[in-house]
Amino acid sequence: MLRSMYAGISGMKNFQTKLDVIGNNIANVNTVGFKKGRITFQDMMSQMSASAQGATANRGGINPIQVGLGSQIGSIDNIHTQGFRQTTNNPLDLALEGDGMFVVSDGEREYYTRAGNFYLDEQGFIVNSQGYYLYGETESGDNRLQIPRDAIGFNIQTDGVVSYTDGHEVTEIGNIMLASISNPAGLEKVGSNLFINGPNAGVLEEDDVPTYVLPGTNGTGTIVTGALEMSNVDLSEEFTEMITAQRSFQANTRMITTSDEILQELVNLKR
Repeated sequence: MLRSMYAGISGMKNFQTKLDVIGNNIANVNTVGFKKGRITFQDMMSQMSASAQGATANRGGINPIQVGLGSQIGSIDNIHTQGFRQTTNNPLDLALEGDGMFVVSDGEREYYTRAGNFYLDEQGFIVNSQGYYLYGETESGDNRLQIPRDAIGFNIQTDGVVSYTDGHEVTEIGNIMLASISNPAGLEKVGSNLFINGPNAGVLEEDDVPTYVLPGTNGTGTIVTGALEMSNVDLSEEFTEMITAQRSFQANTRMITTSDEILQELVNLKR
């Protein structure tokens, strides 16, 4: 069987995966805090037809003769560049200007997110759309931030300080804490705009336990109230990549068709 046919098949499979990644990016163009994906390829092992030979006293050296066997997926990366900021004027919509991630917890596990659309539950705790508590630091030691029901207003500052007023005085509740991550691309997506820690993420830790910091410290960004960080997907870039992937897919199918025609000619030699 011709090697070109198998090379074409590998190319088709890879560009189908590339289209899957592009399709997911486009589908999430308006998803809050979404980080786009990017796929890279690498060549597969090449078949050695003749090995290299060193130079001798009577003859120069000879380079190896190799035939490539197609391509394979090298990586699918999450690109954590800053998304554009959308002003909402909602006091519970928070955007991060810079690095770092919000931390939310379901009581059993902690998740990281750039989606800052938070809400108040019936008890006044700040939660995300799944009901996970926004991680903070309070004097009582509770990592949940709660605004009393009798509060007539509250404020979240750029350094993460959360305070409320009952009409007479301003009281600080605590601080929003952020995760400082040296390699955000190493986080694993788990859906619902959430990430979990991975072996290669580099979340700041102390004694193998994740340690969270105040906004604006340890390389993290500051909080912008009344705004959301939207997706970092660029539609013009995605459509360009889609056209390229489509043409490359077609080129690989043409290679399979051409290889099939050659095989047909070989079969017909006996006639």
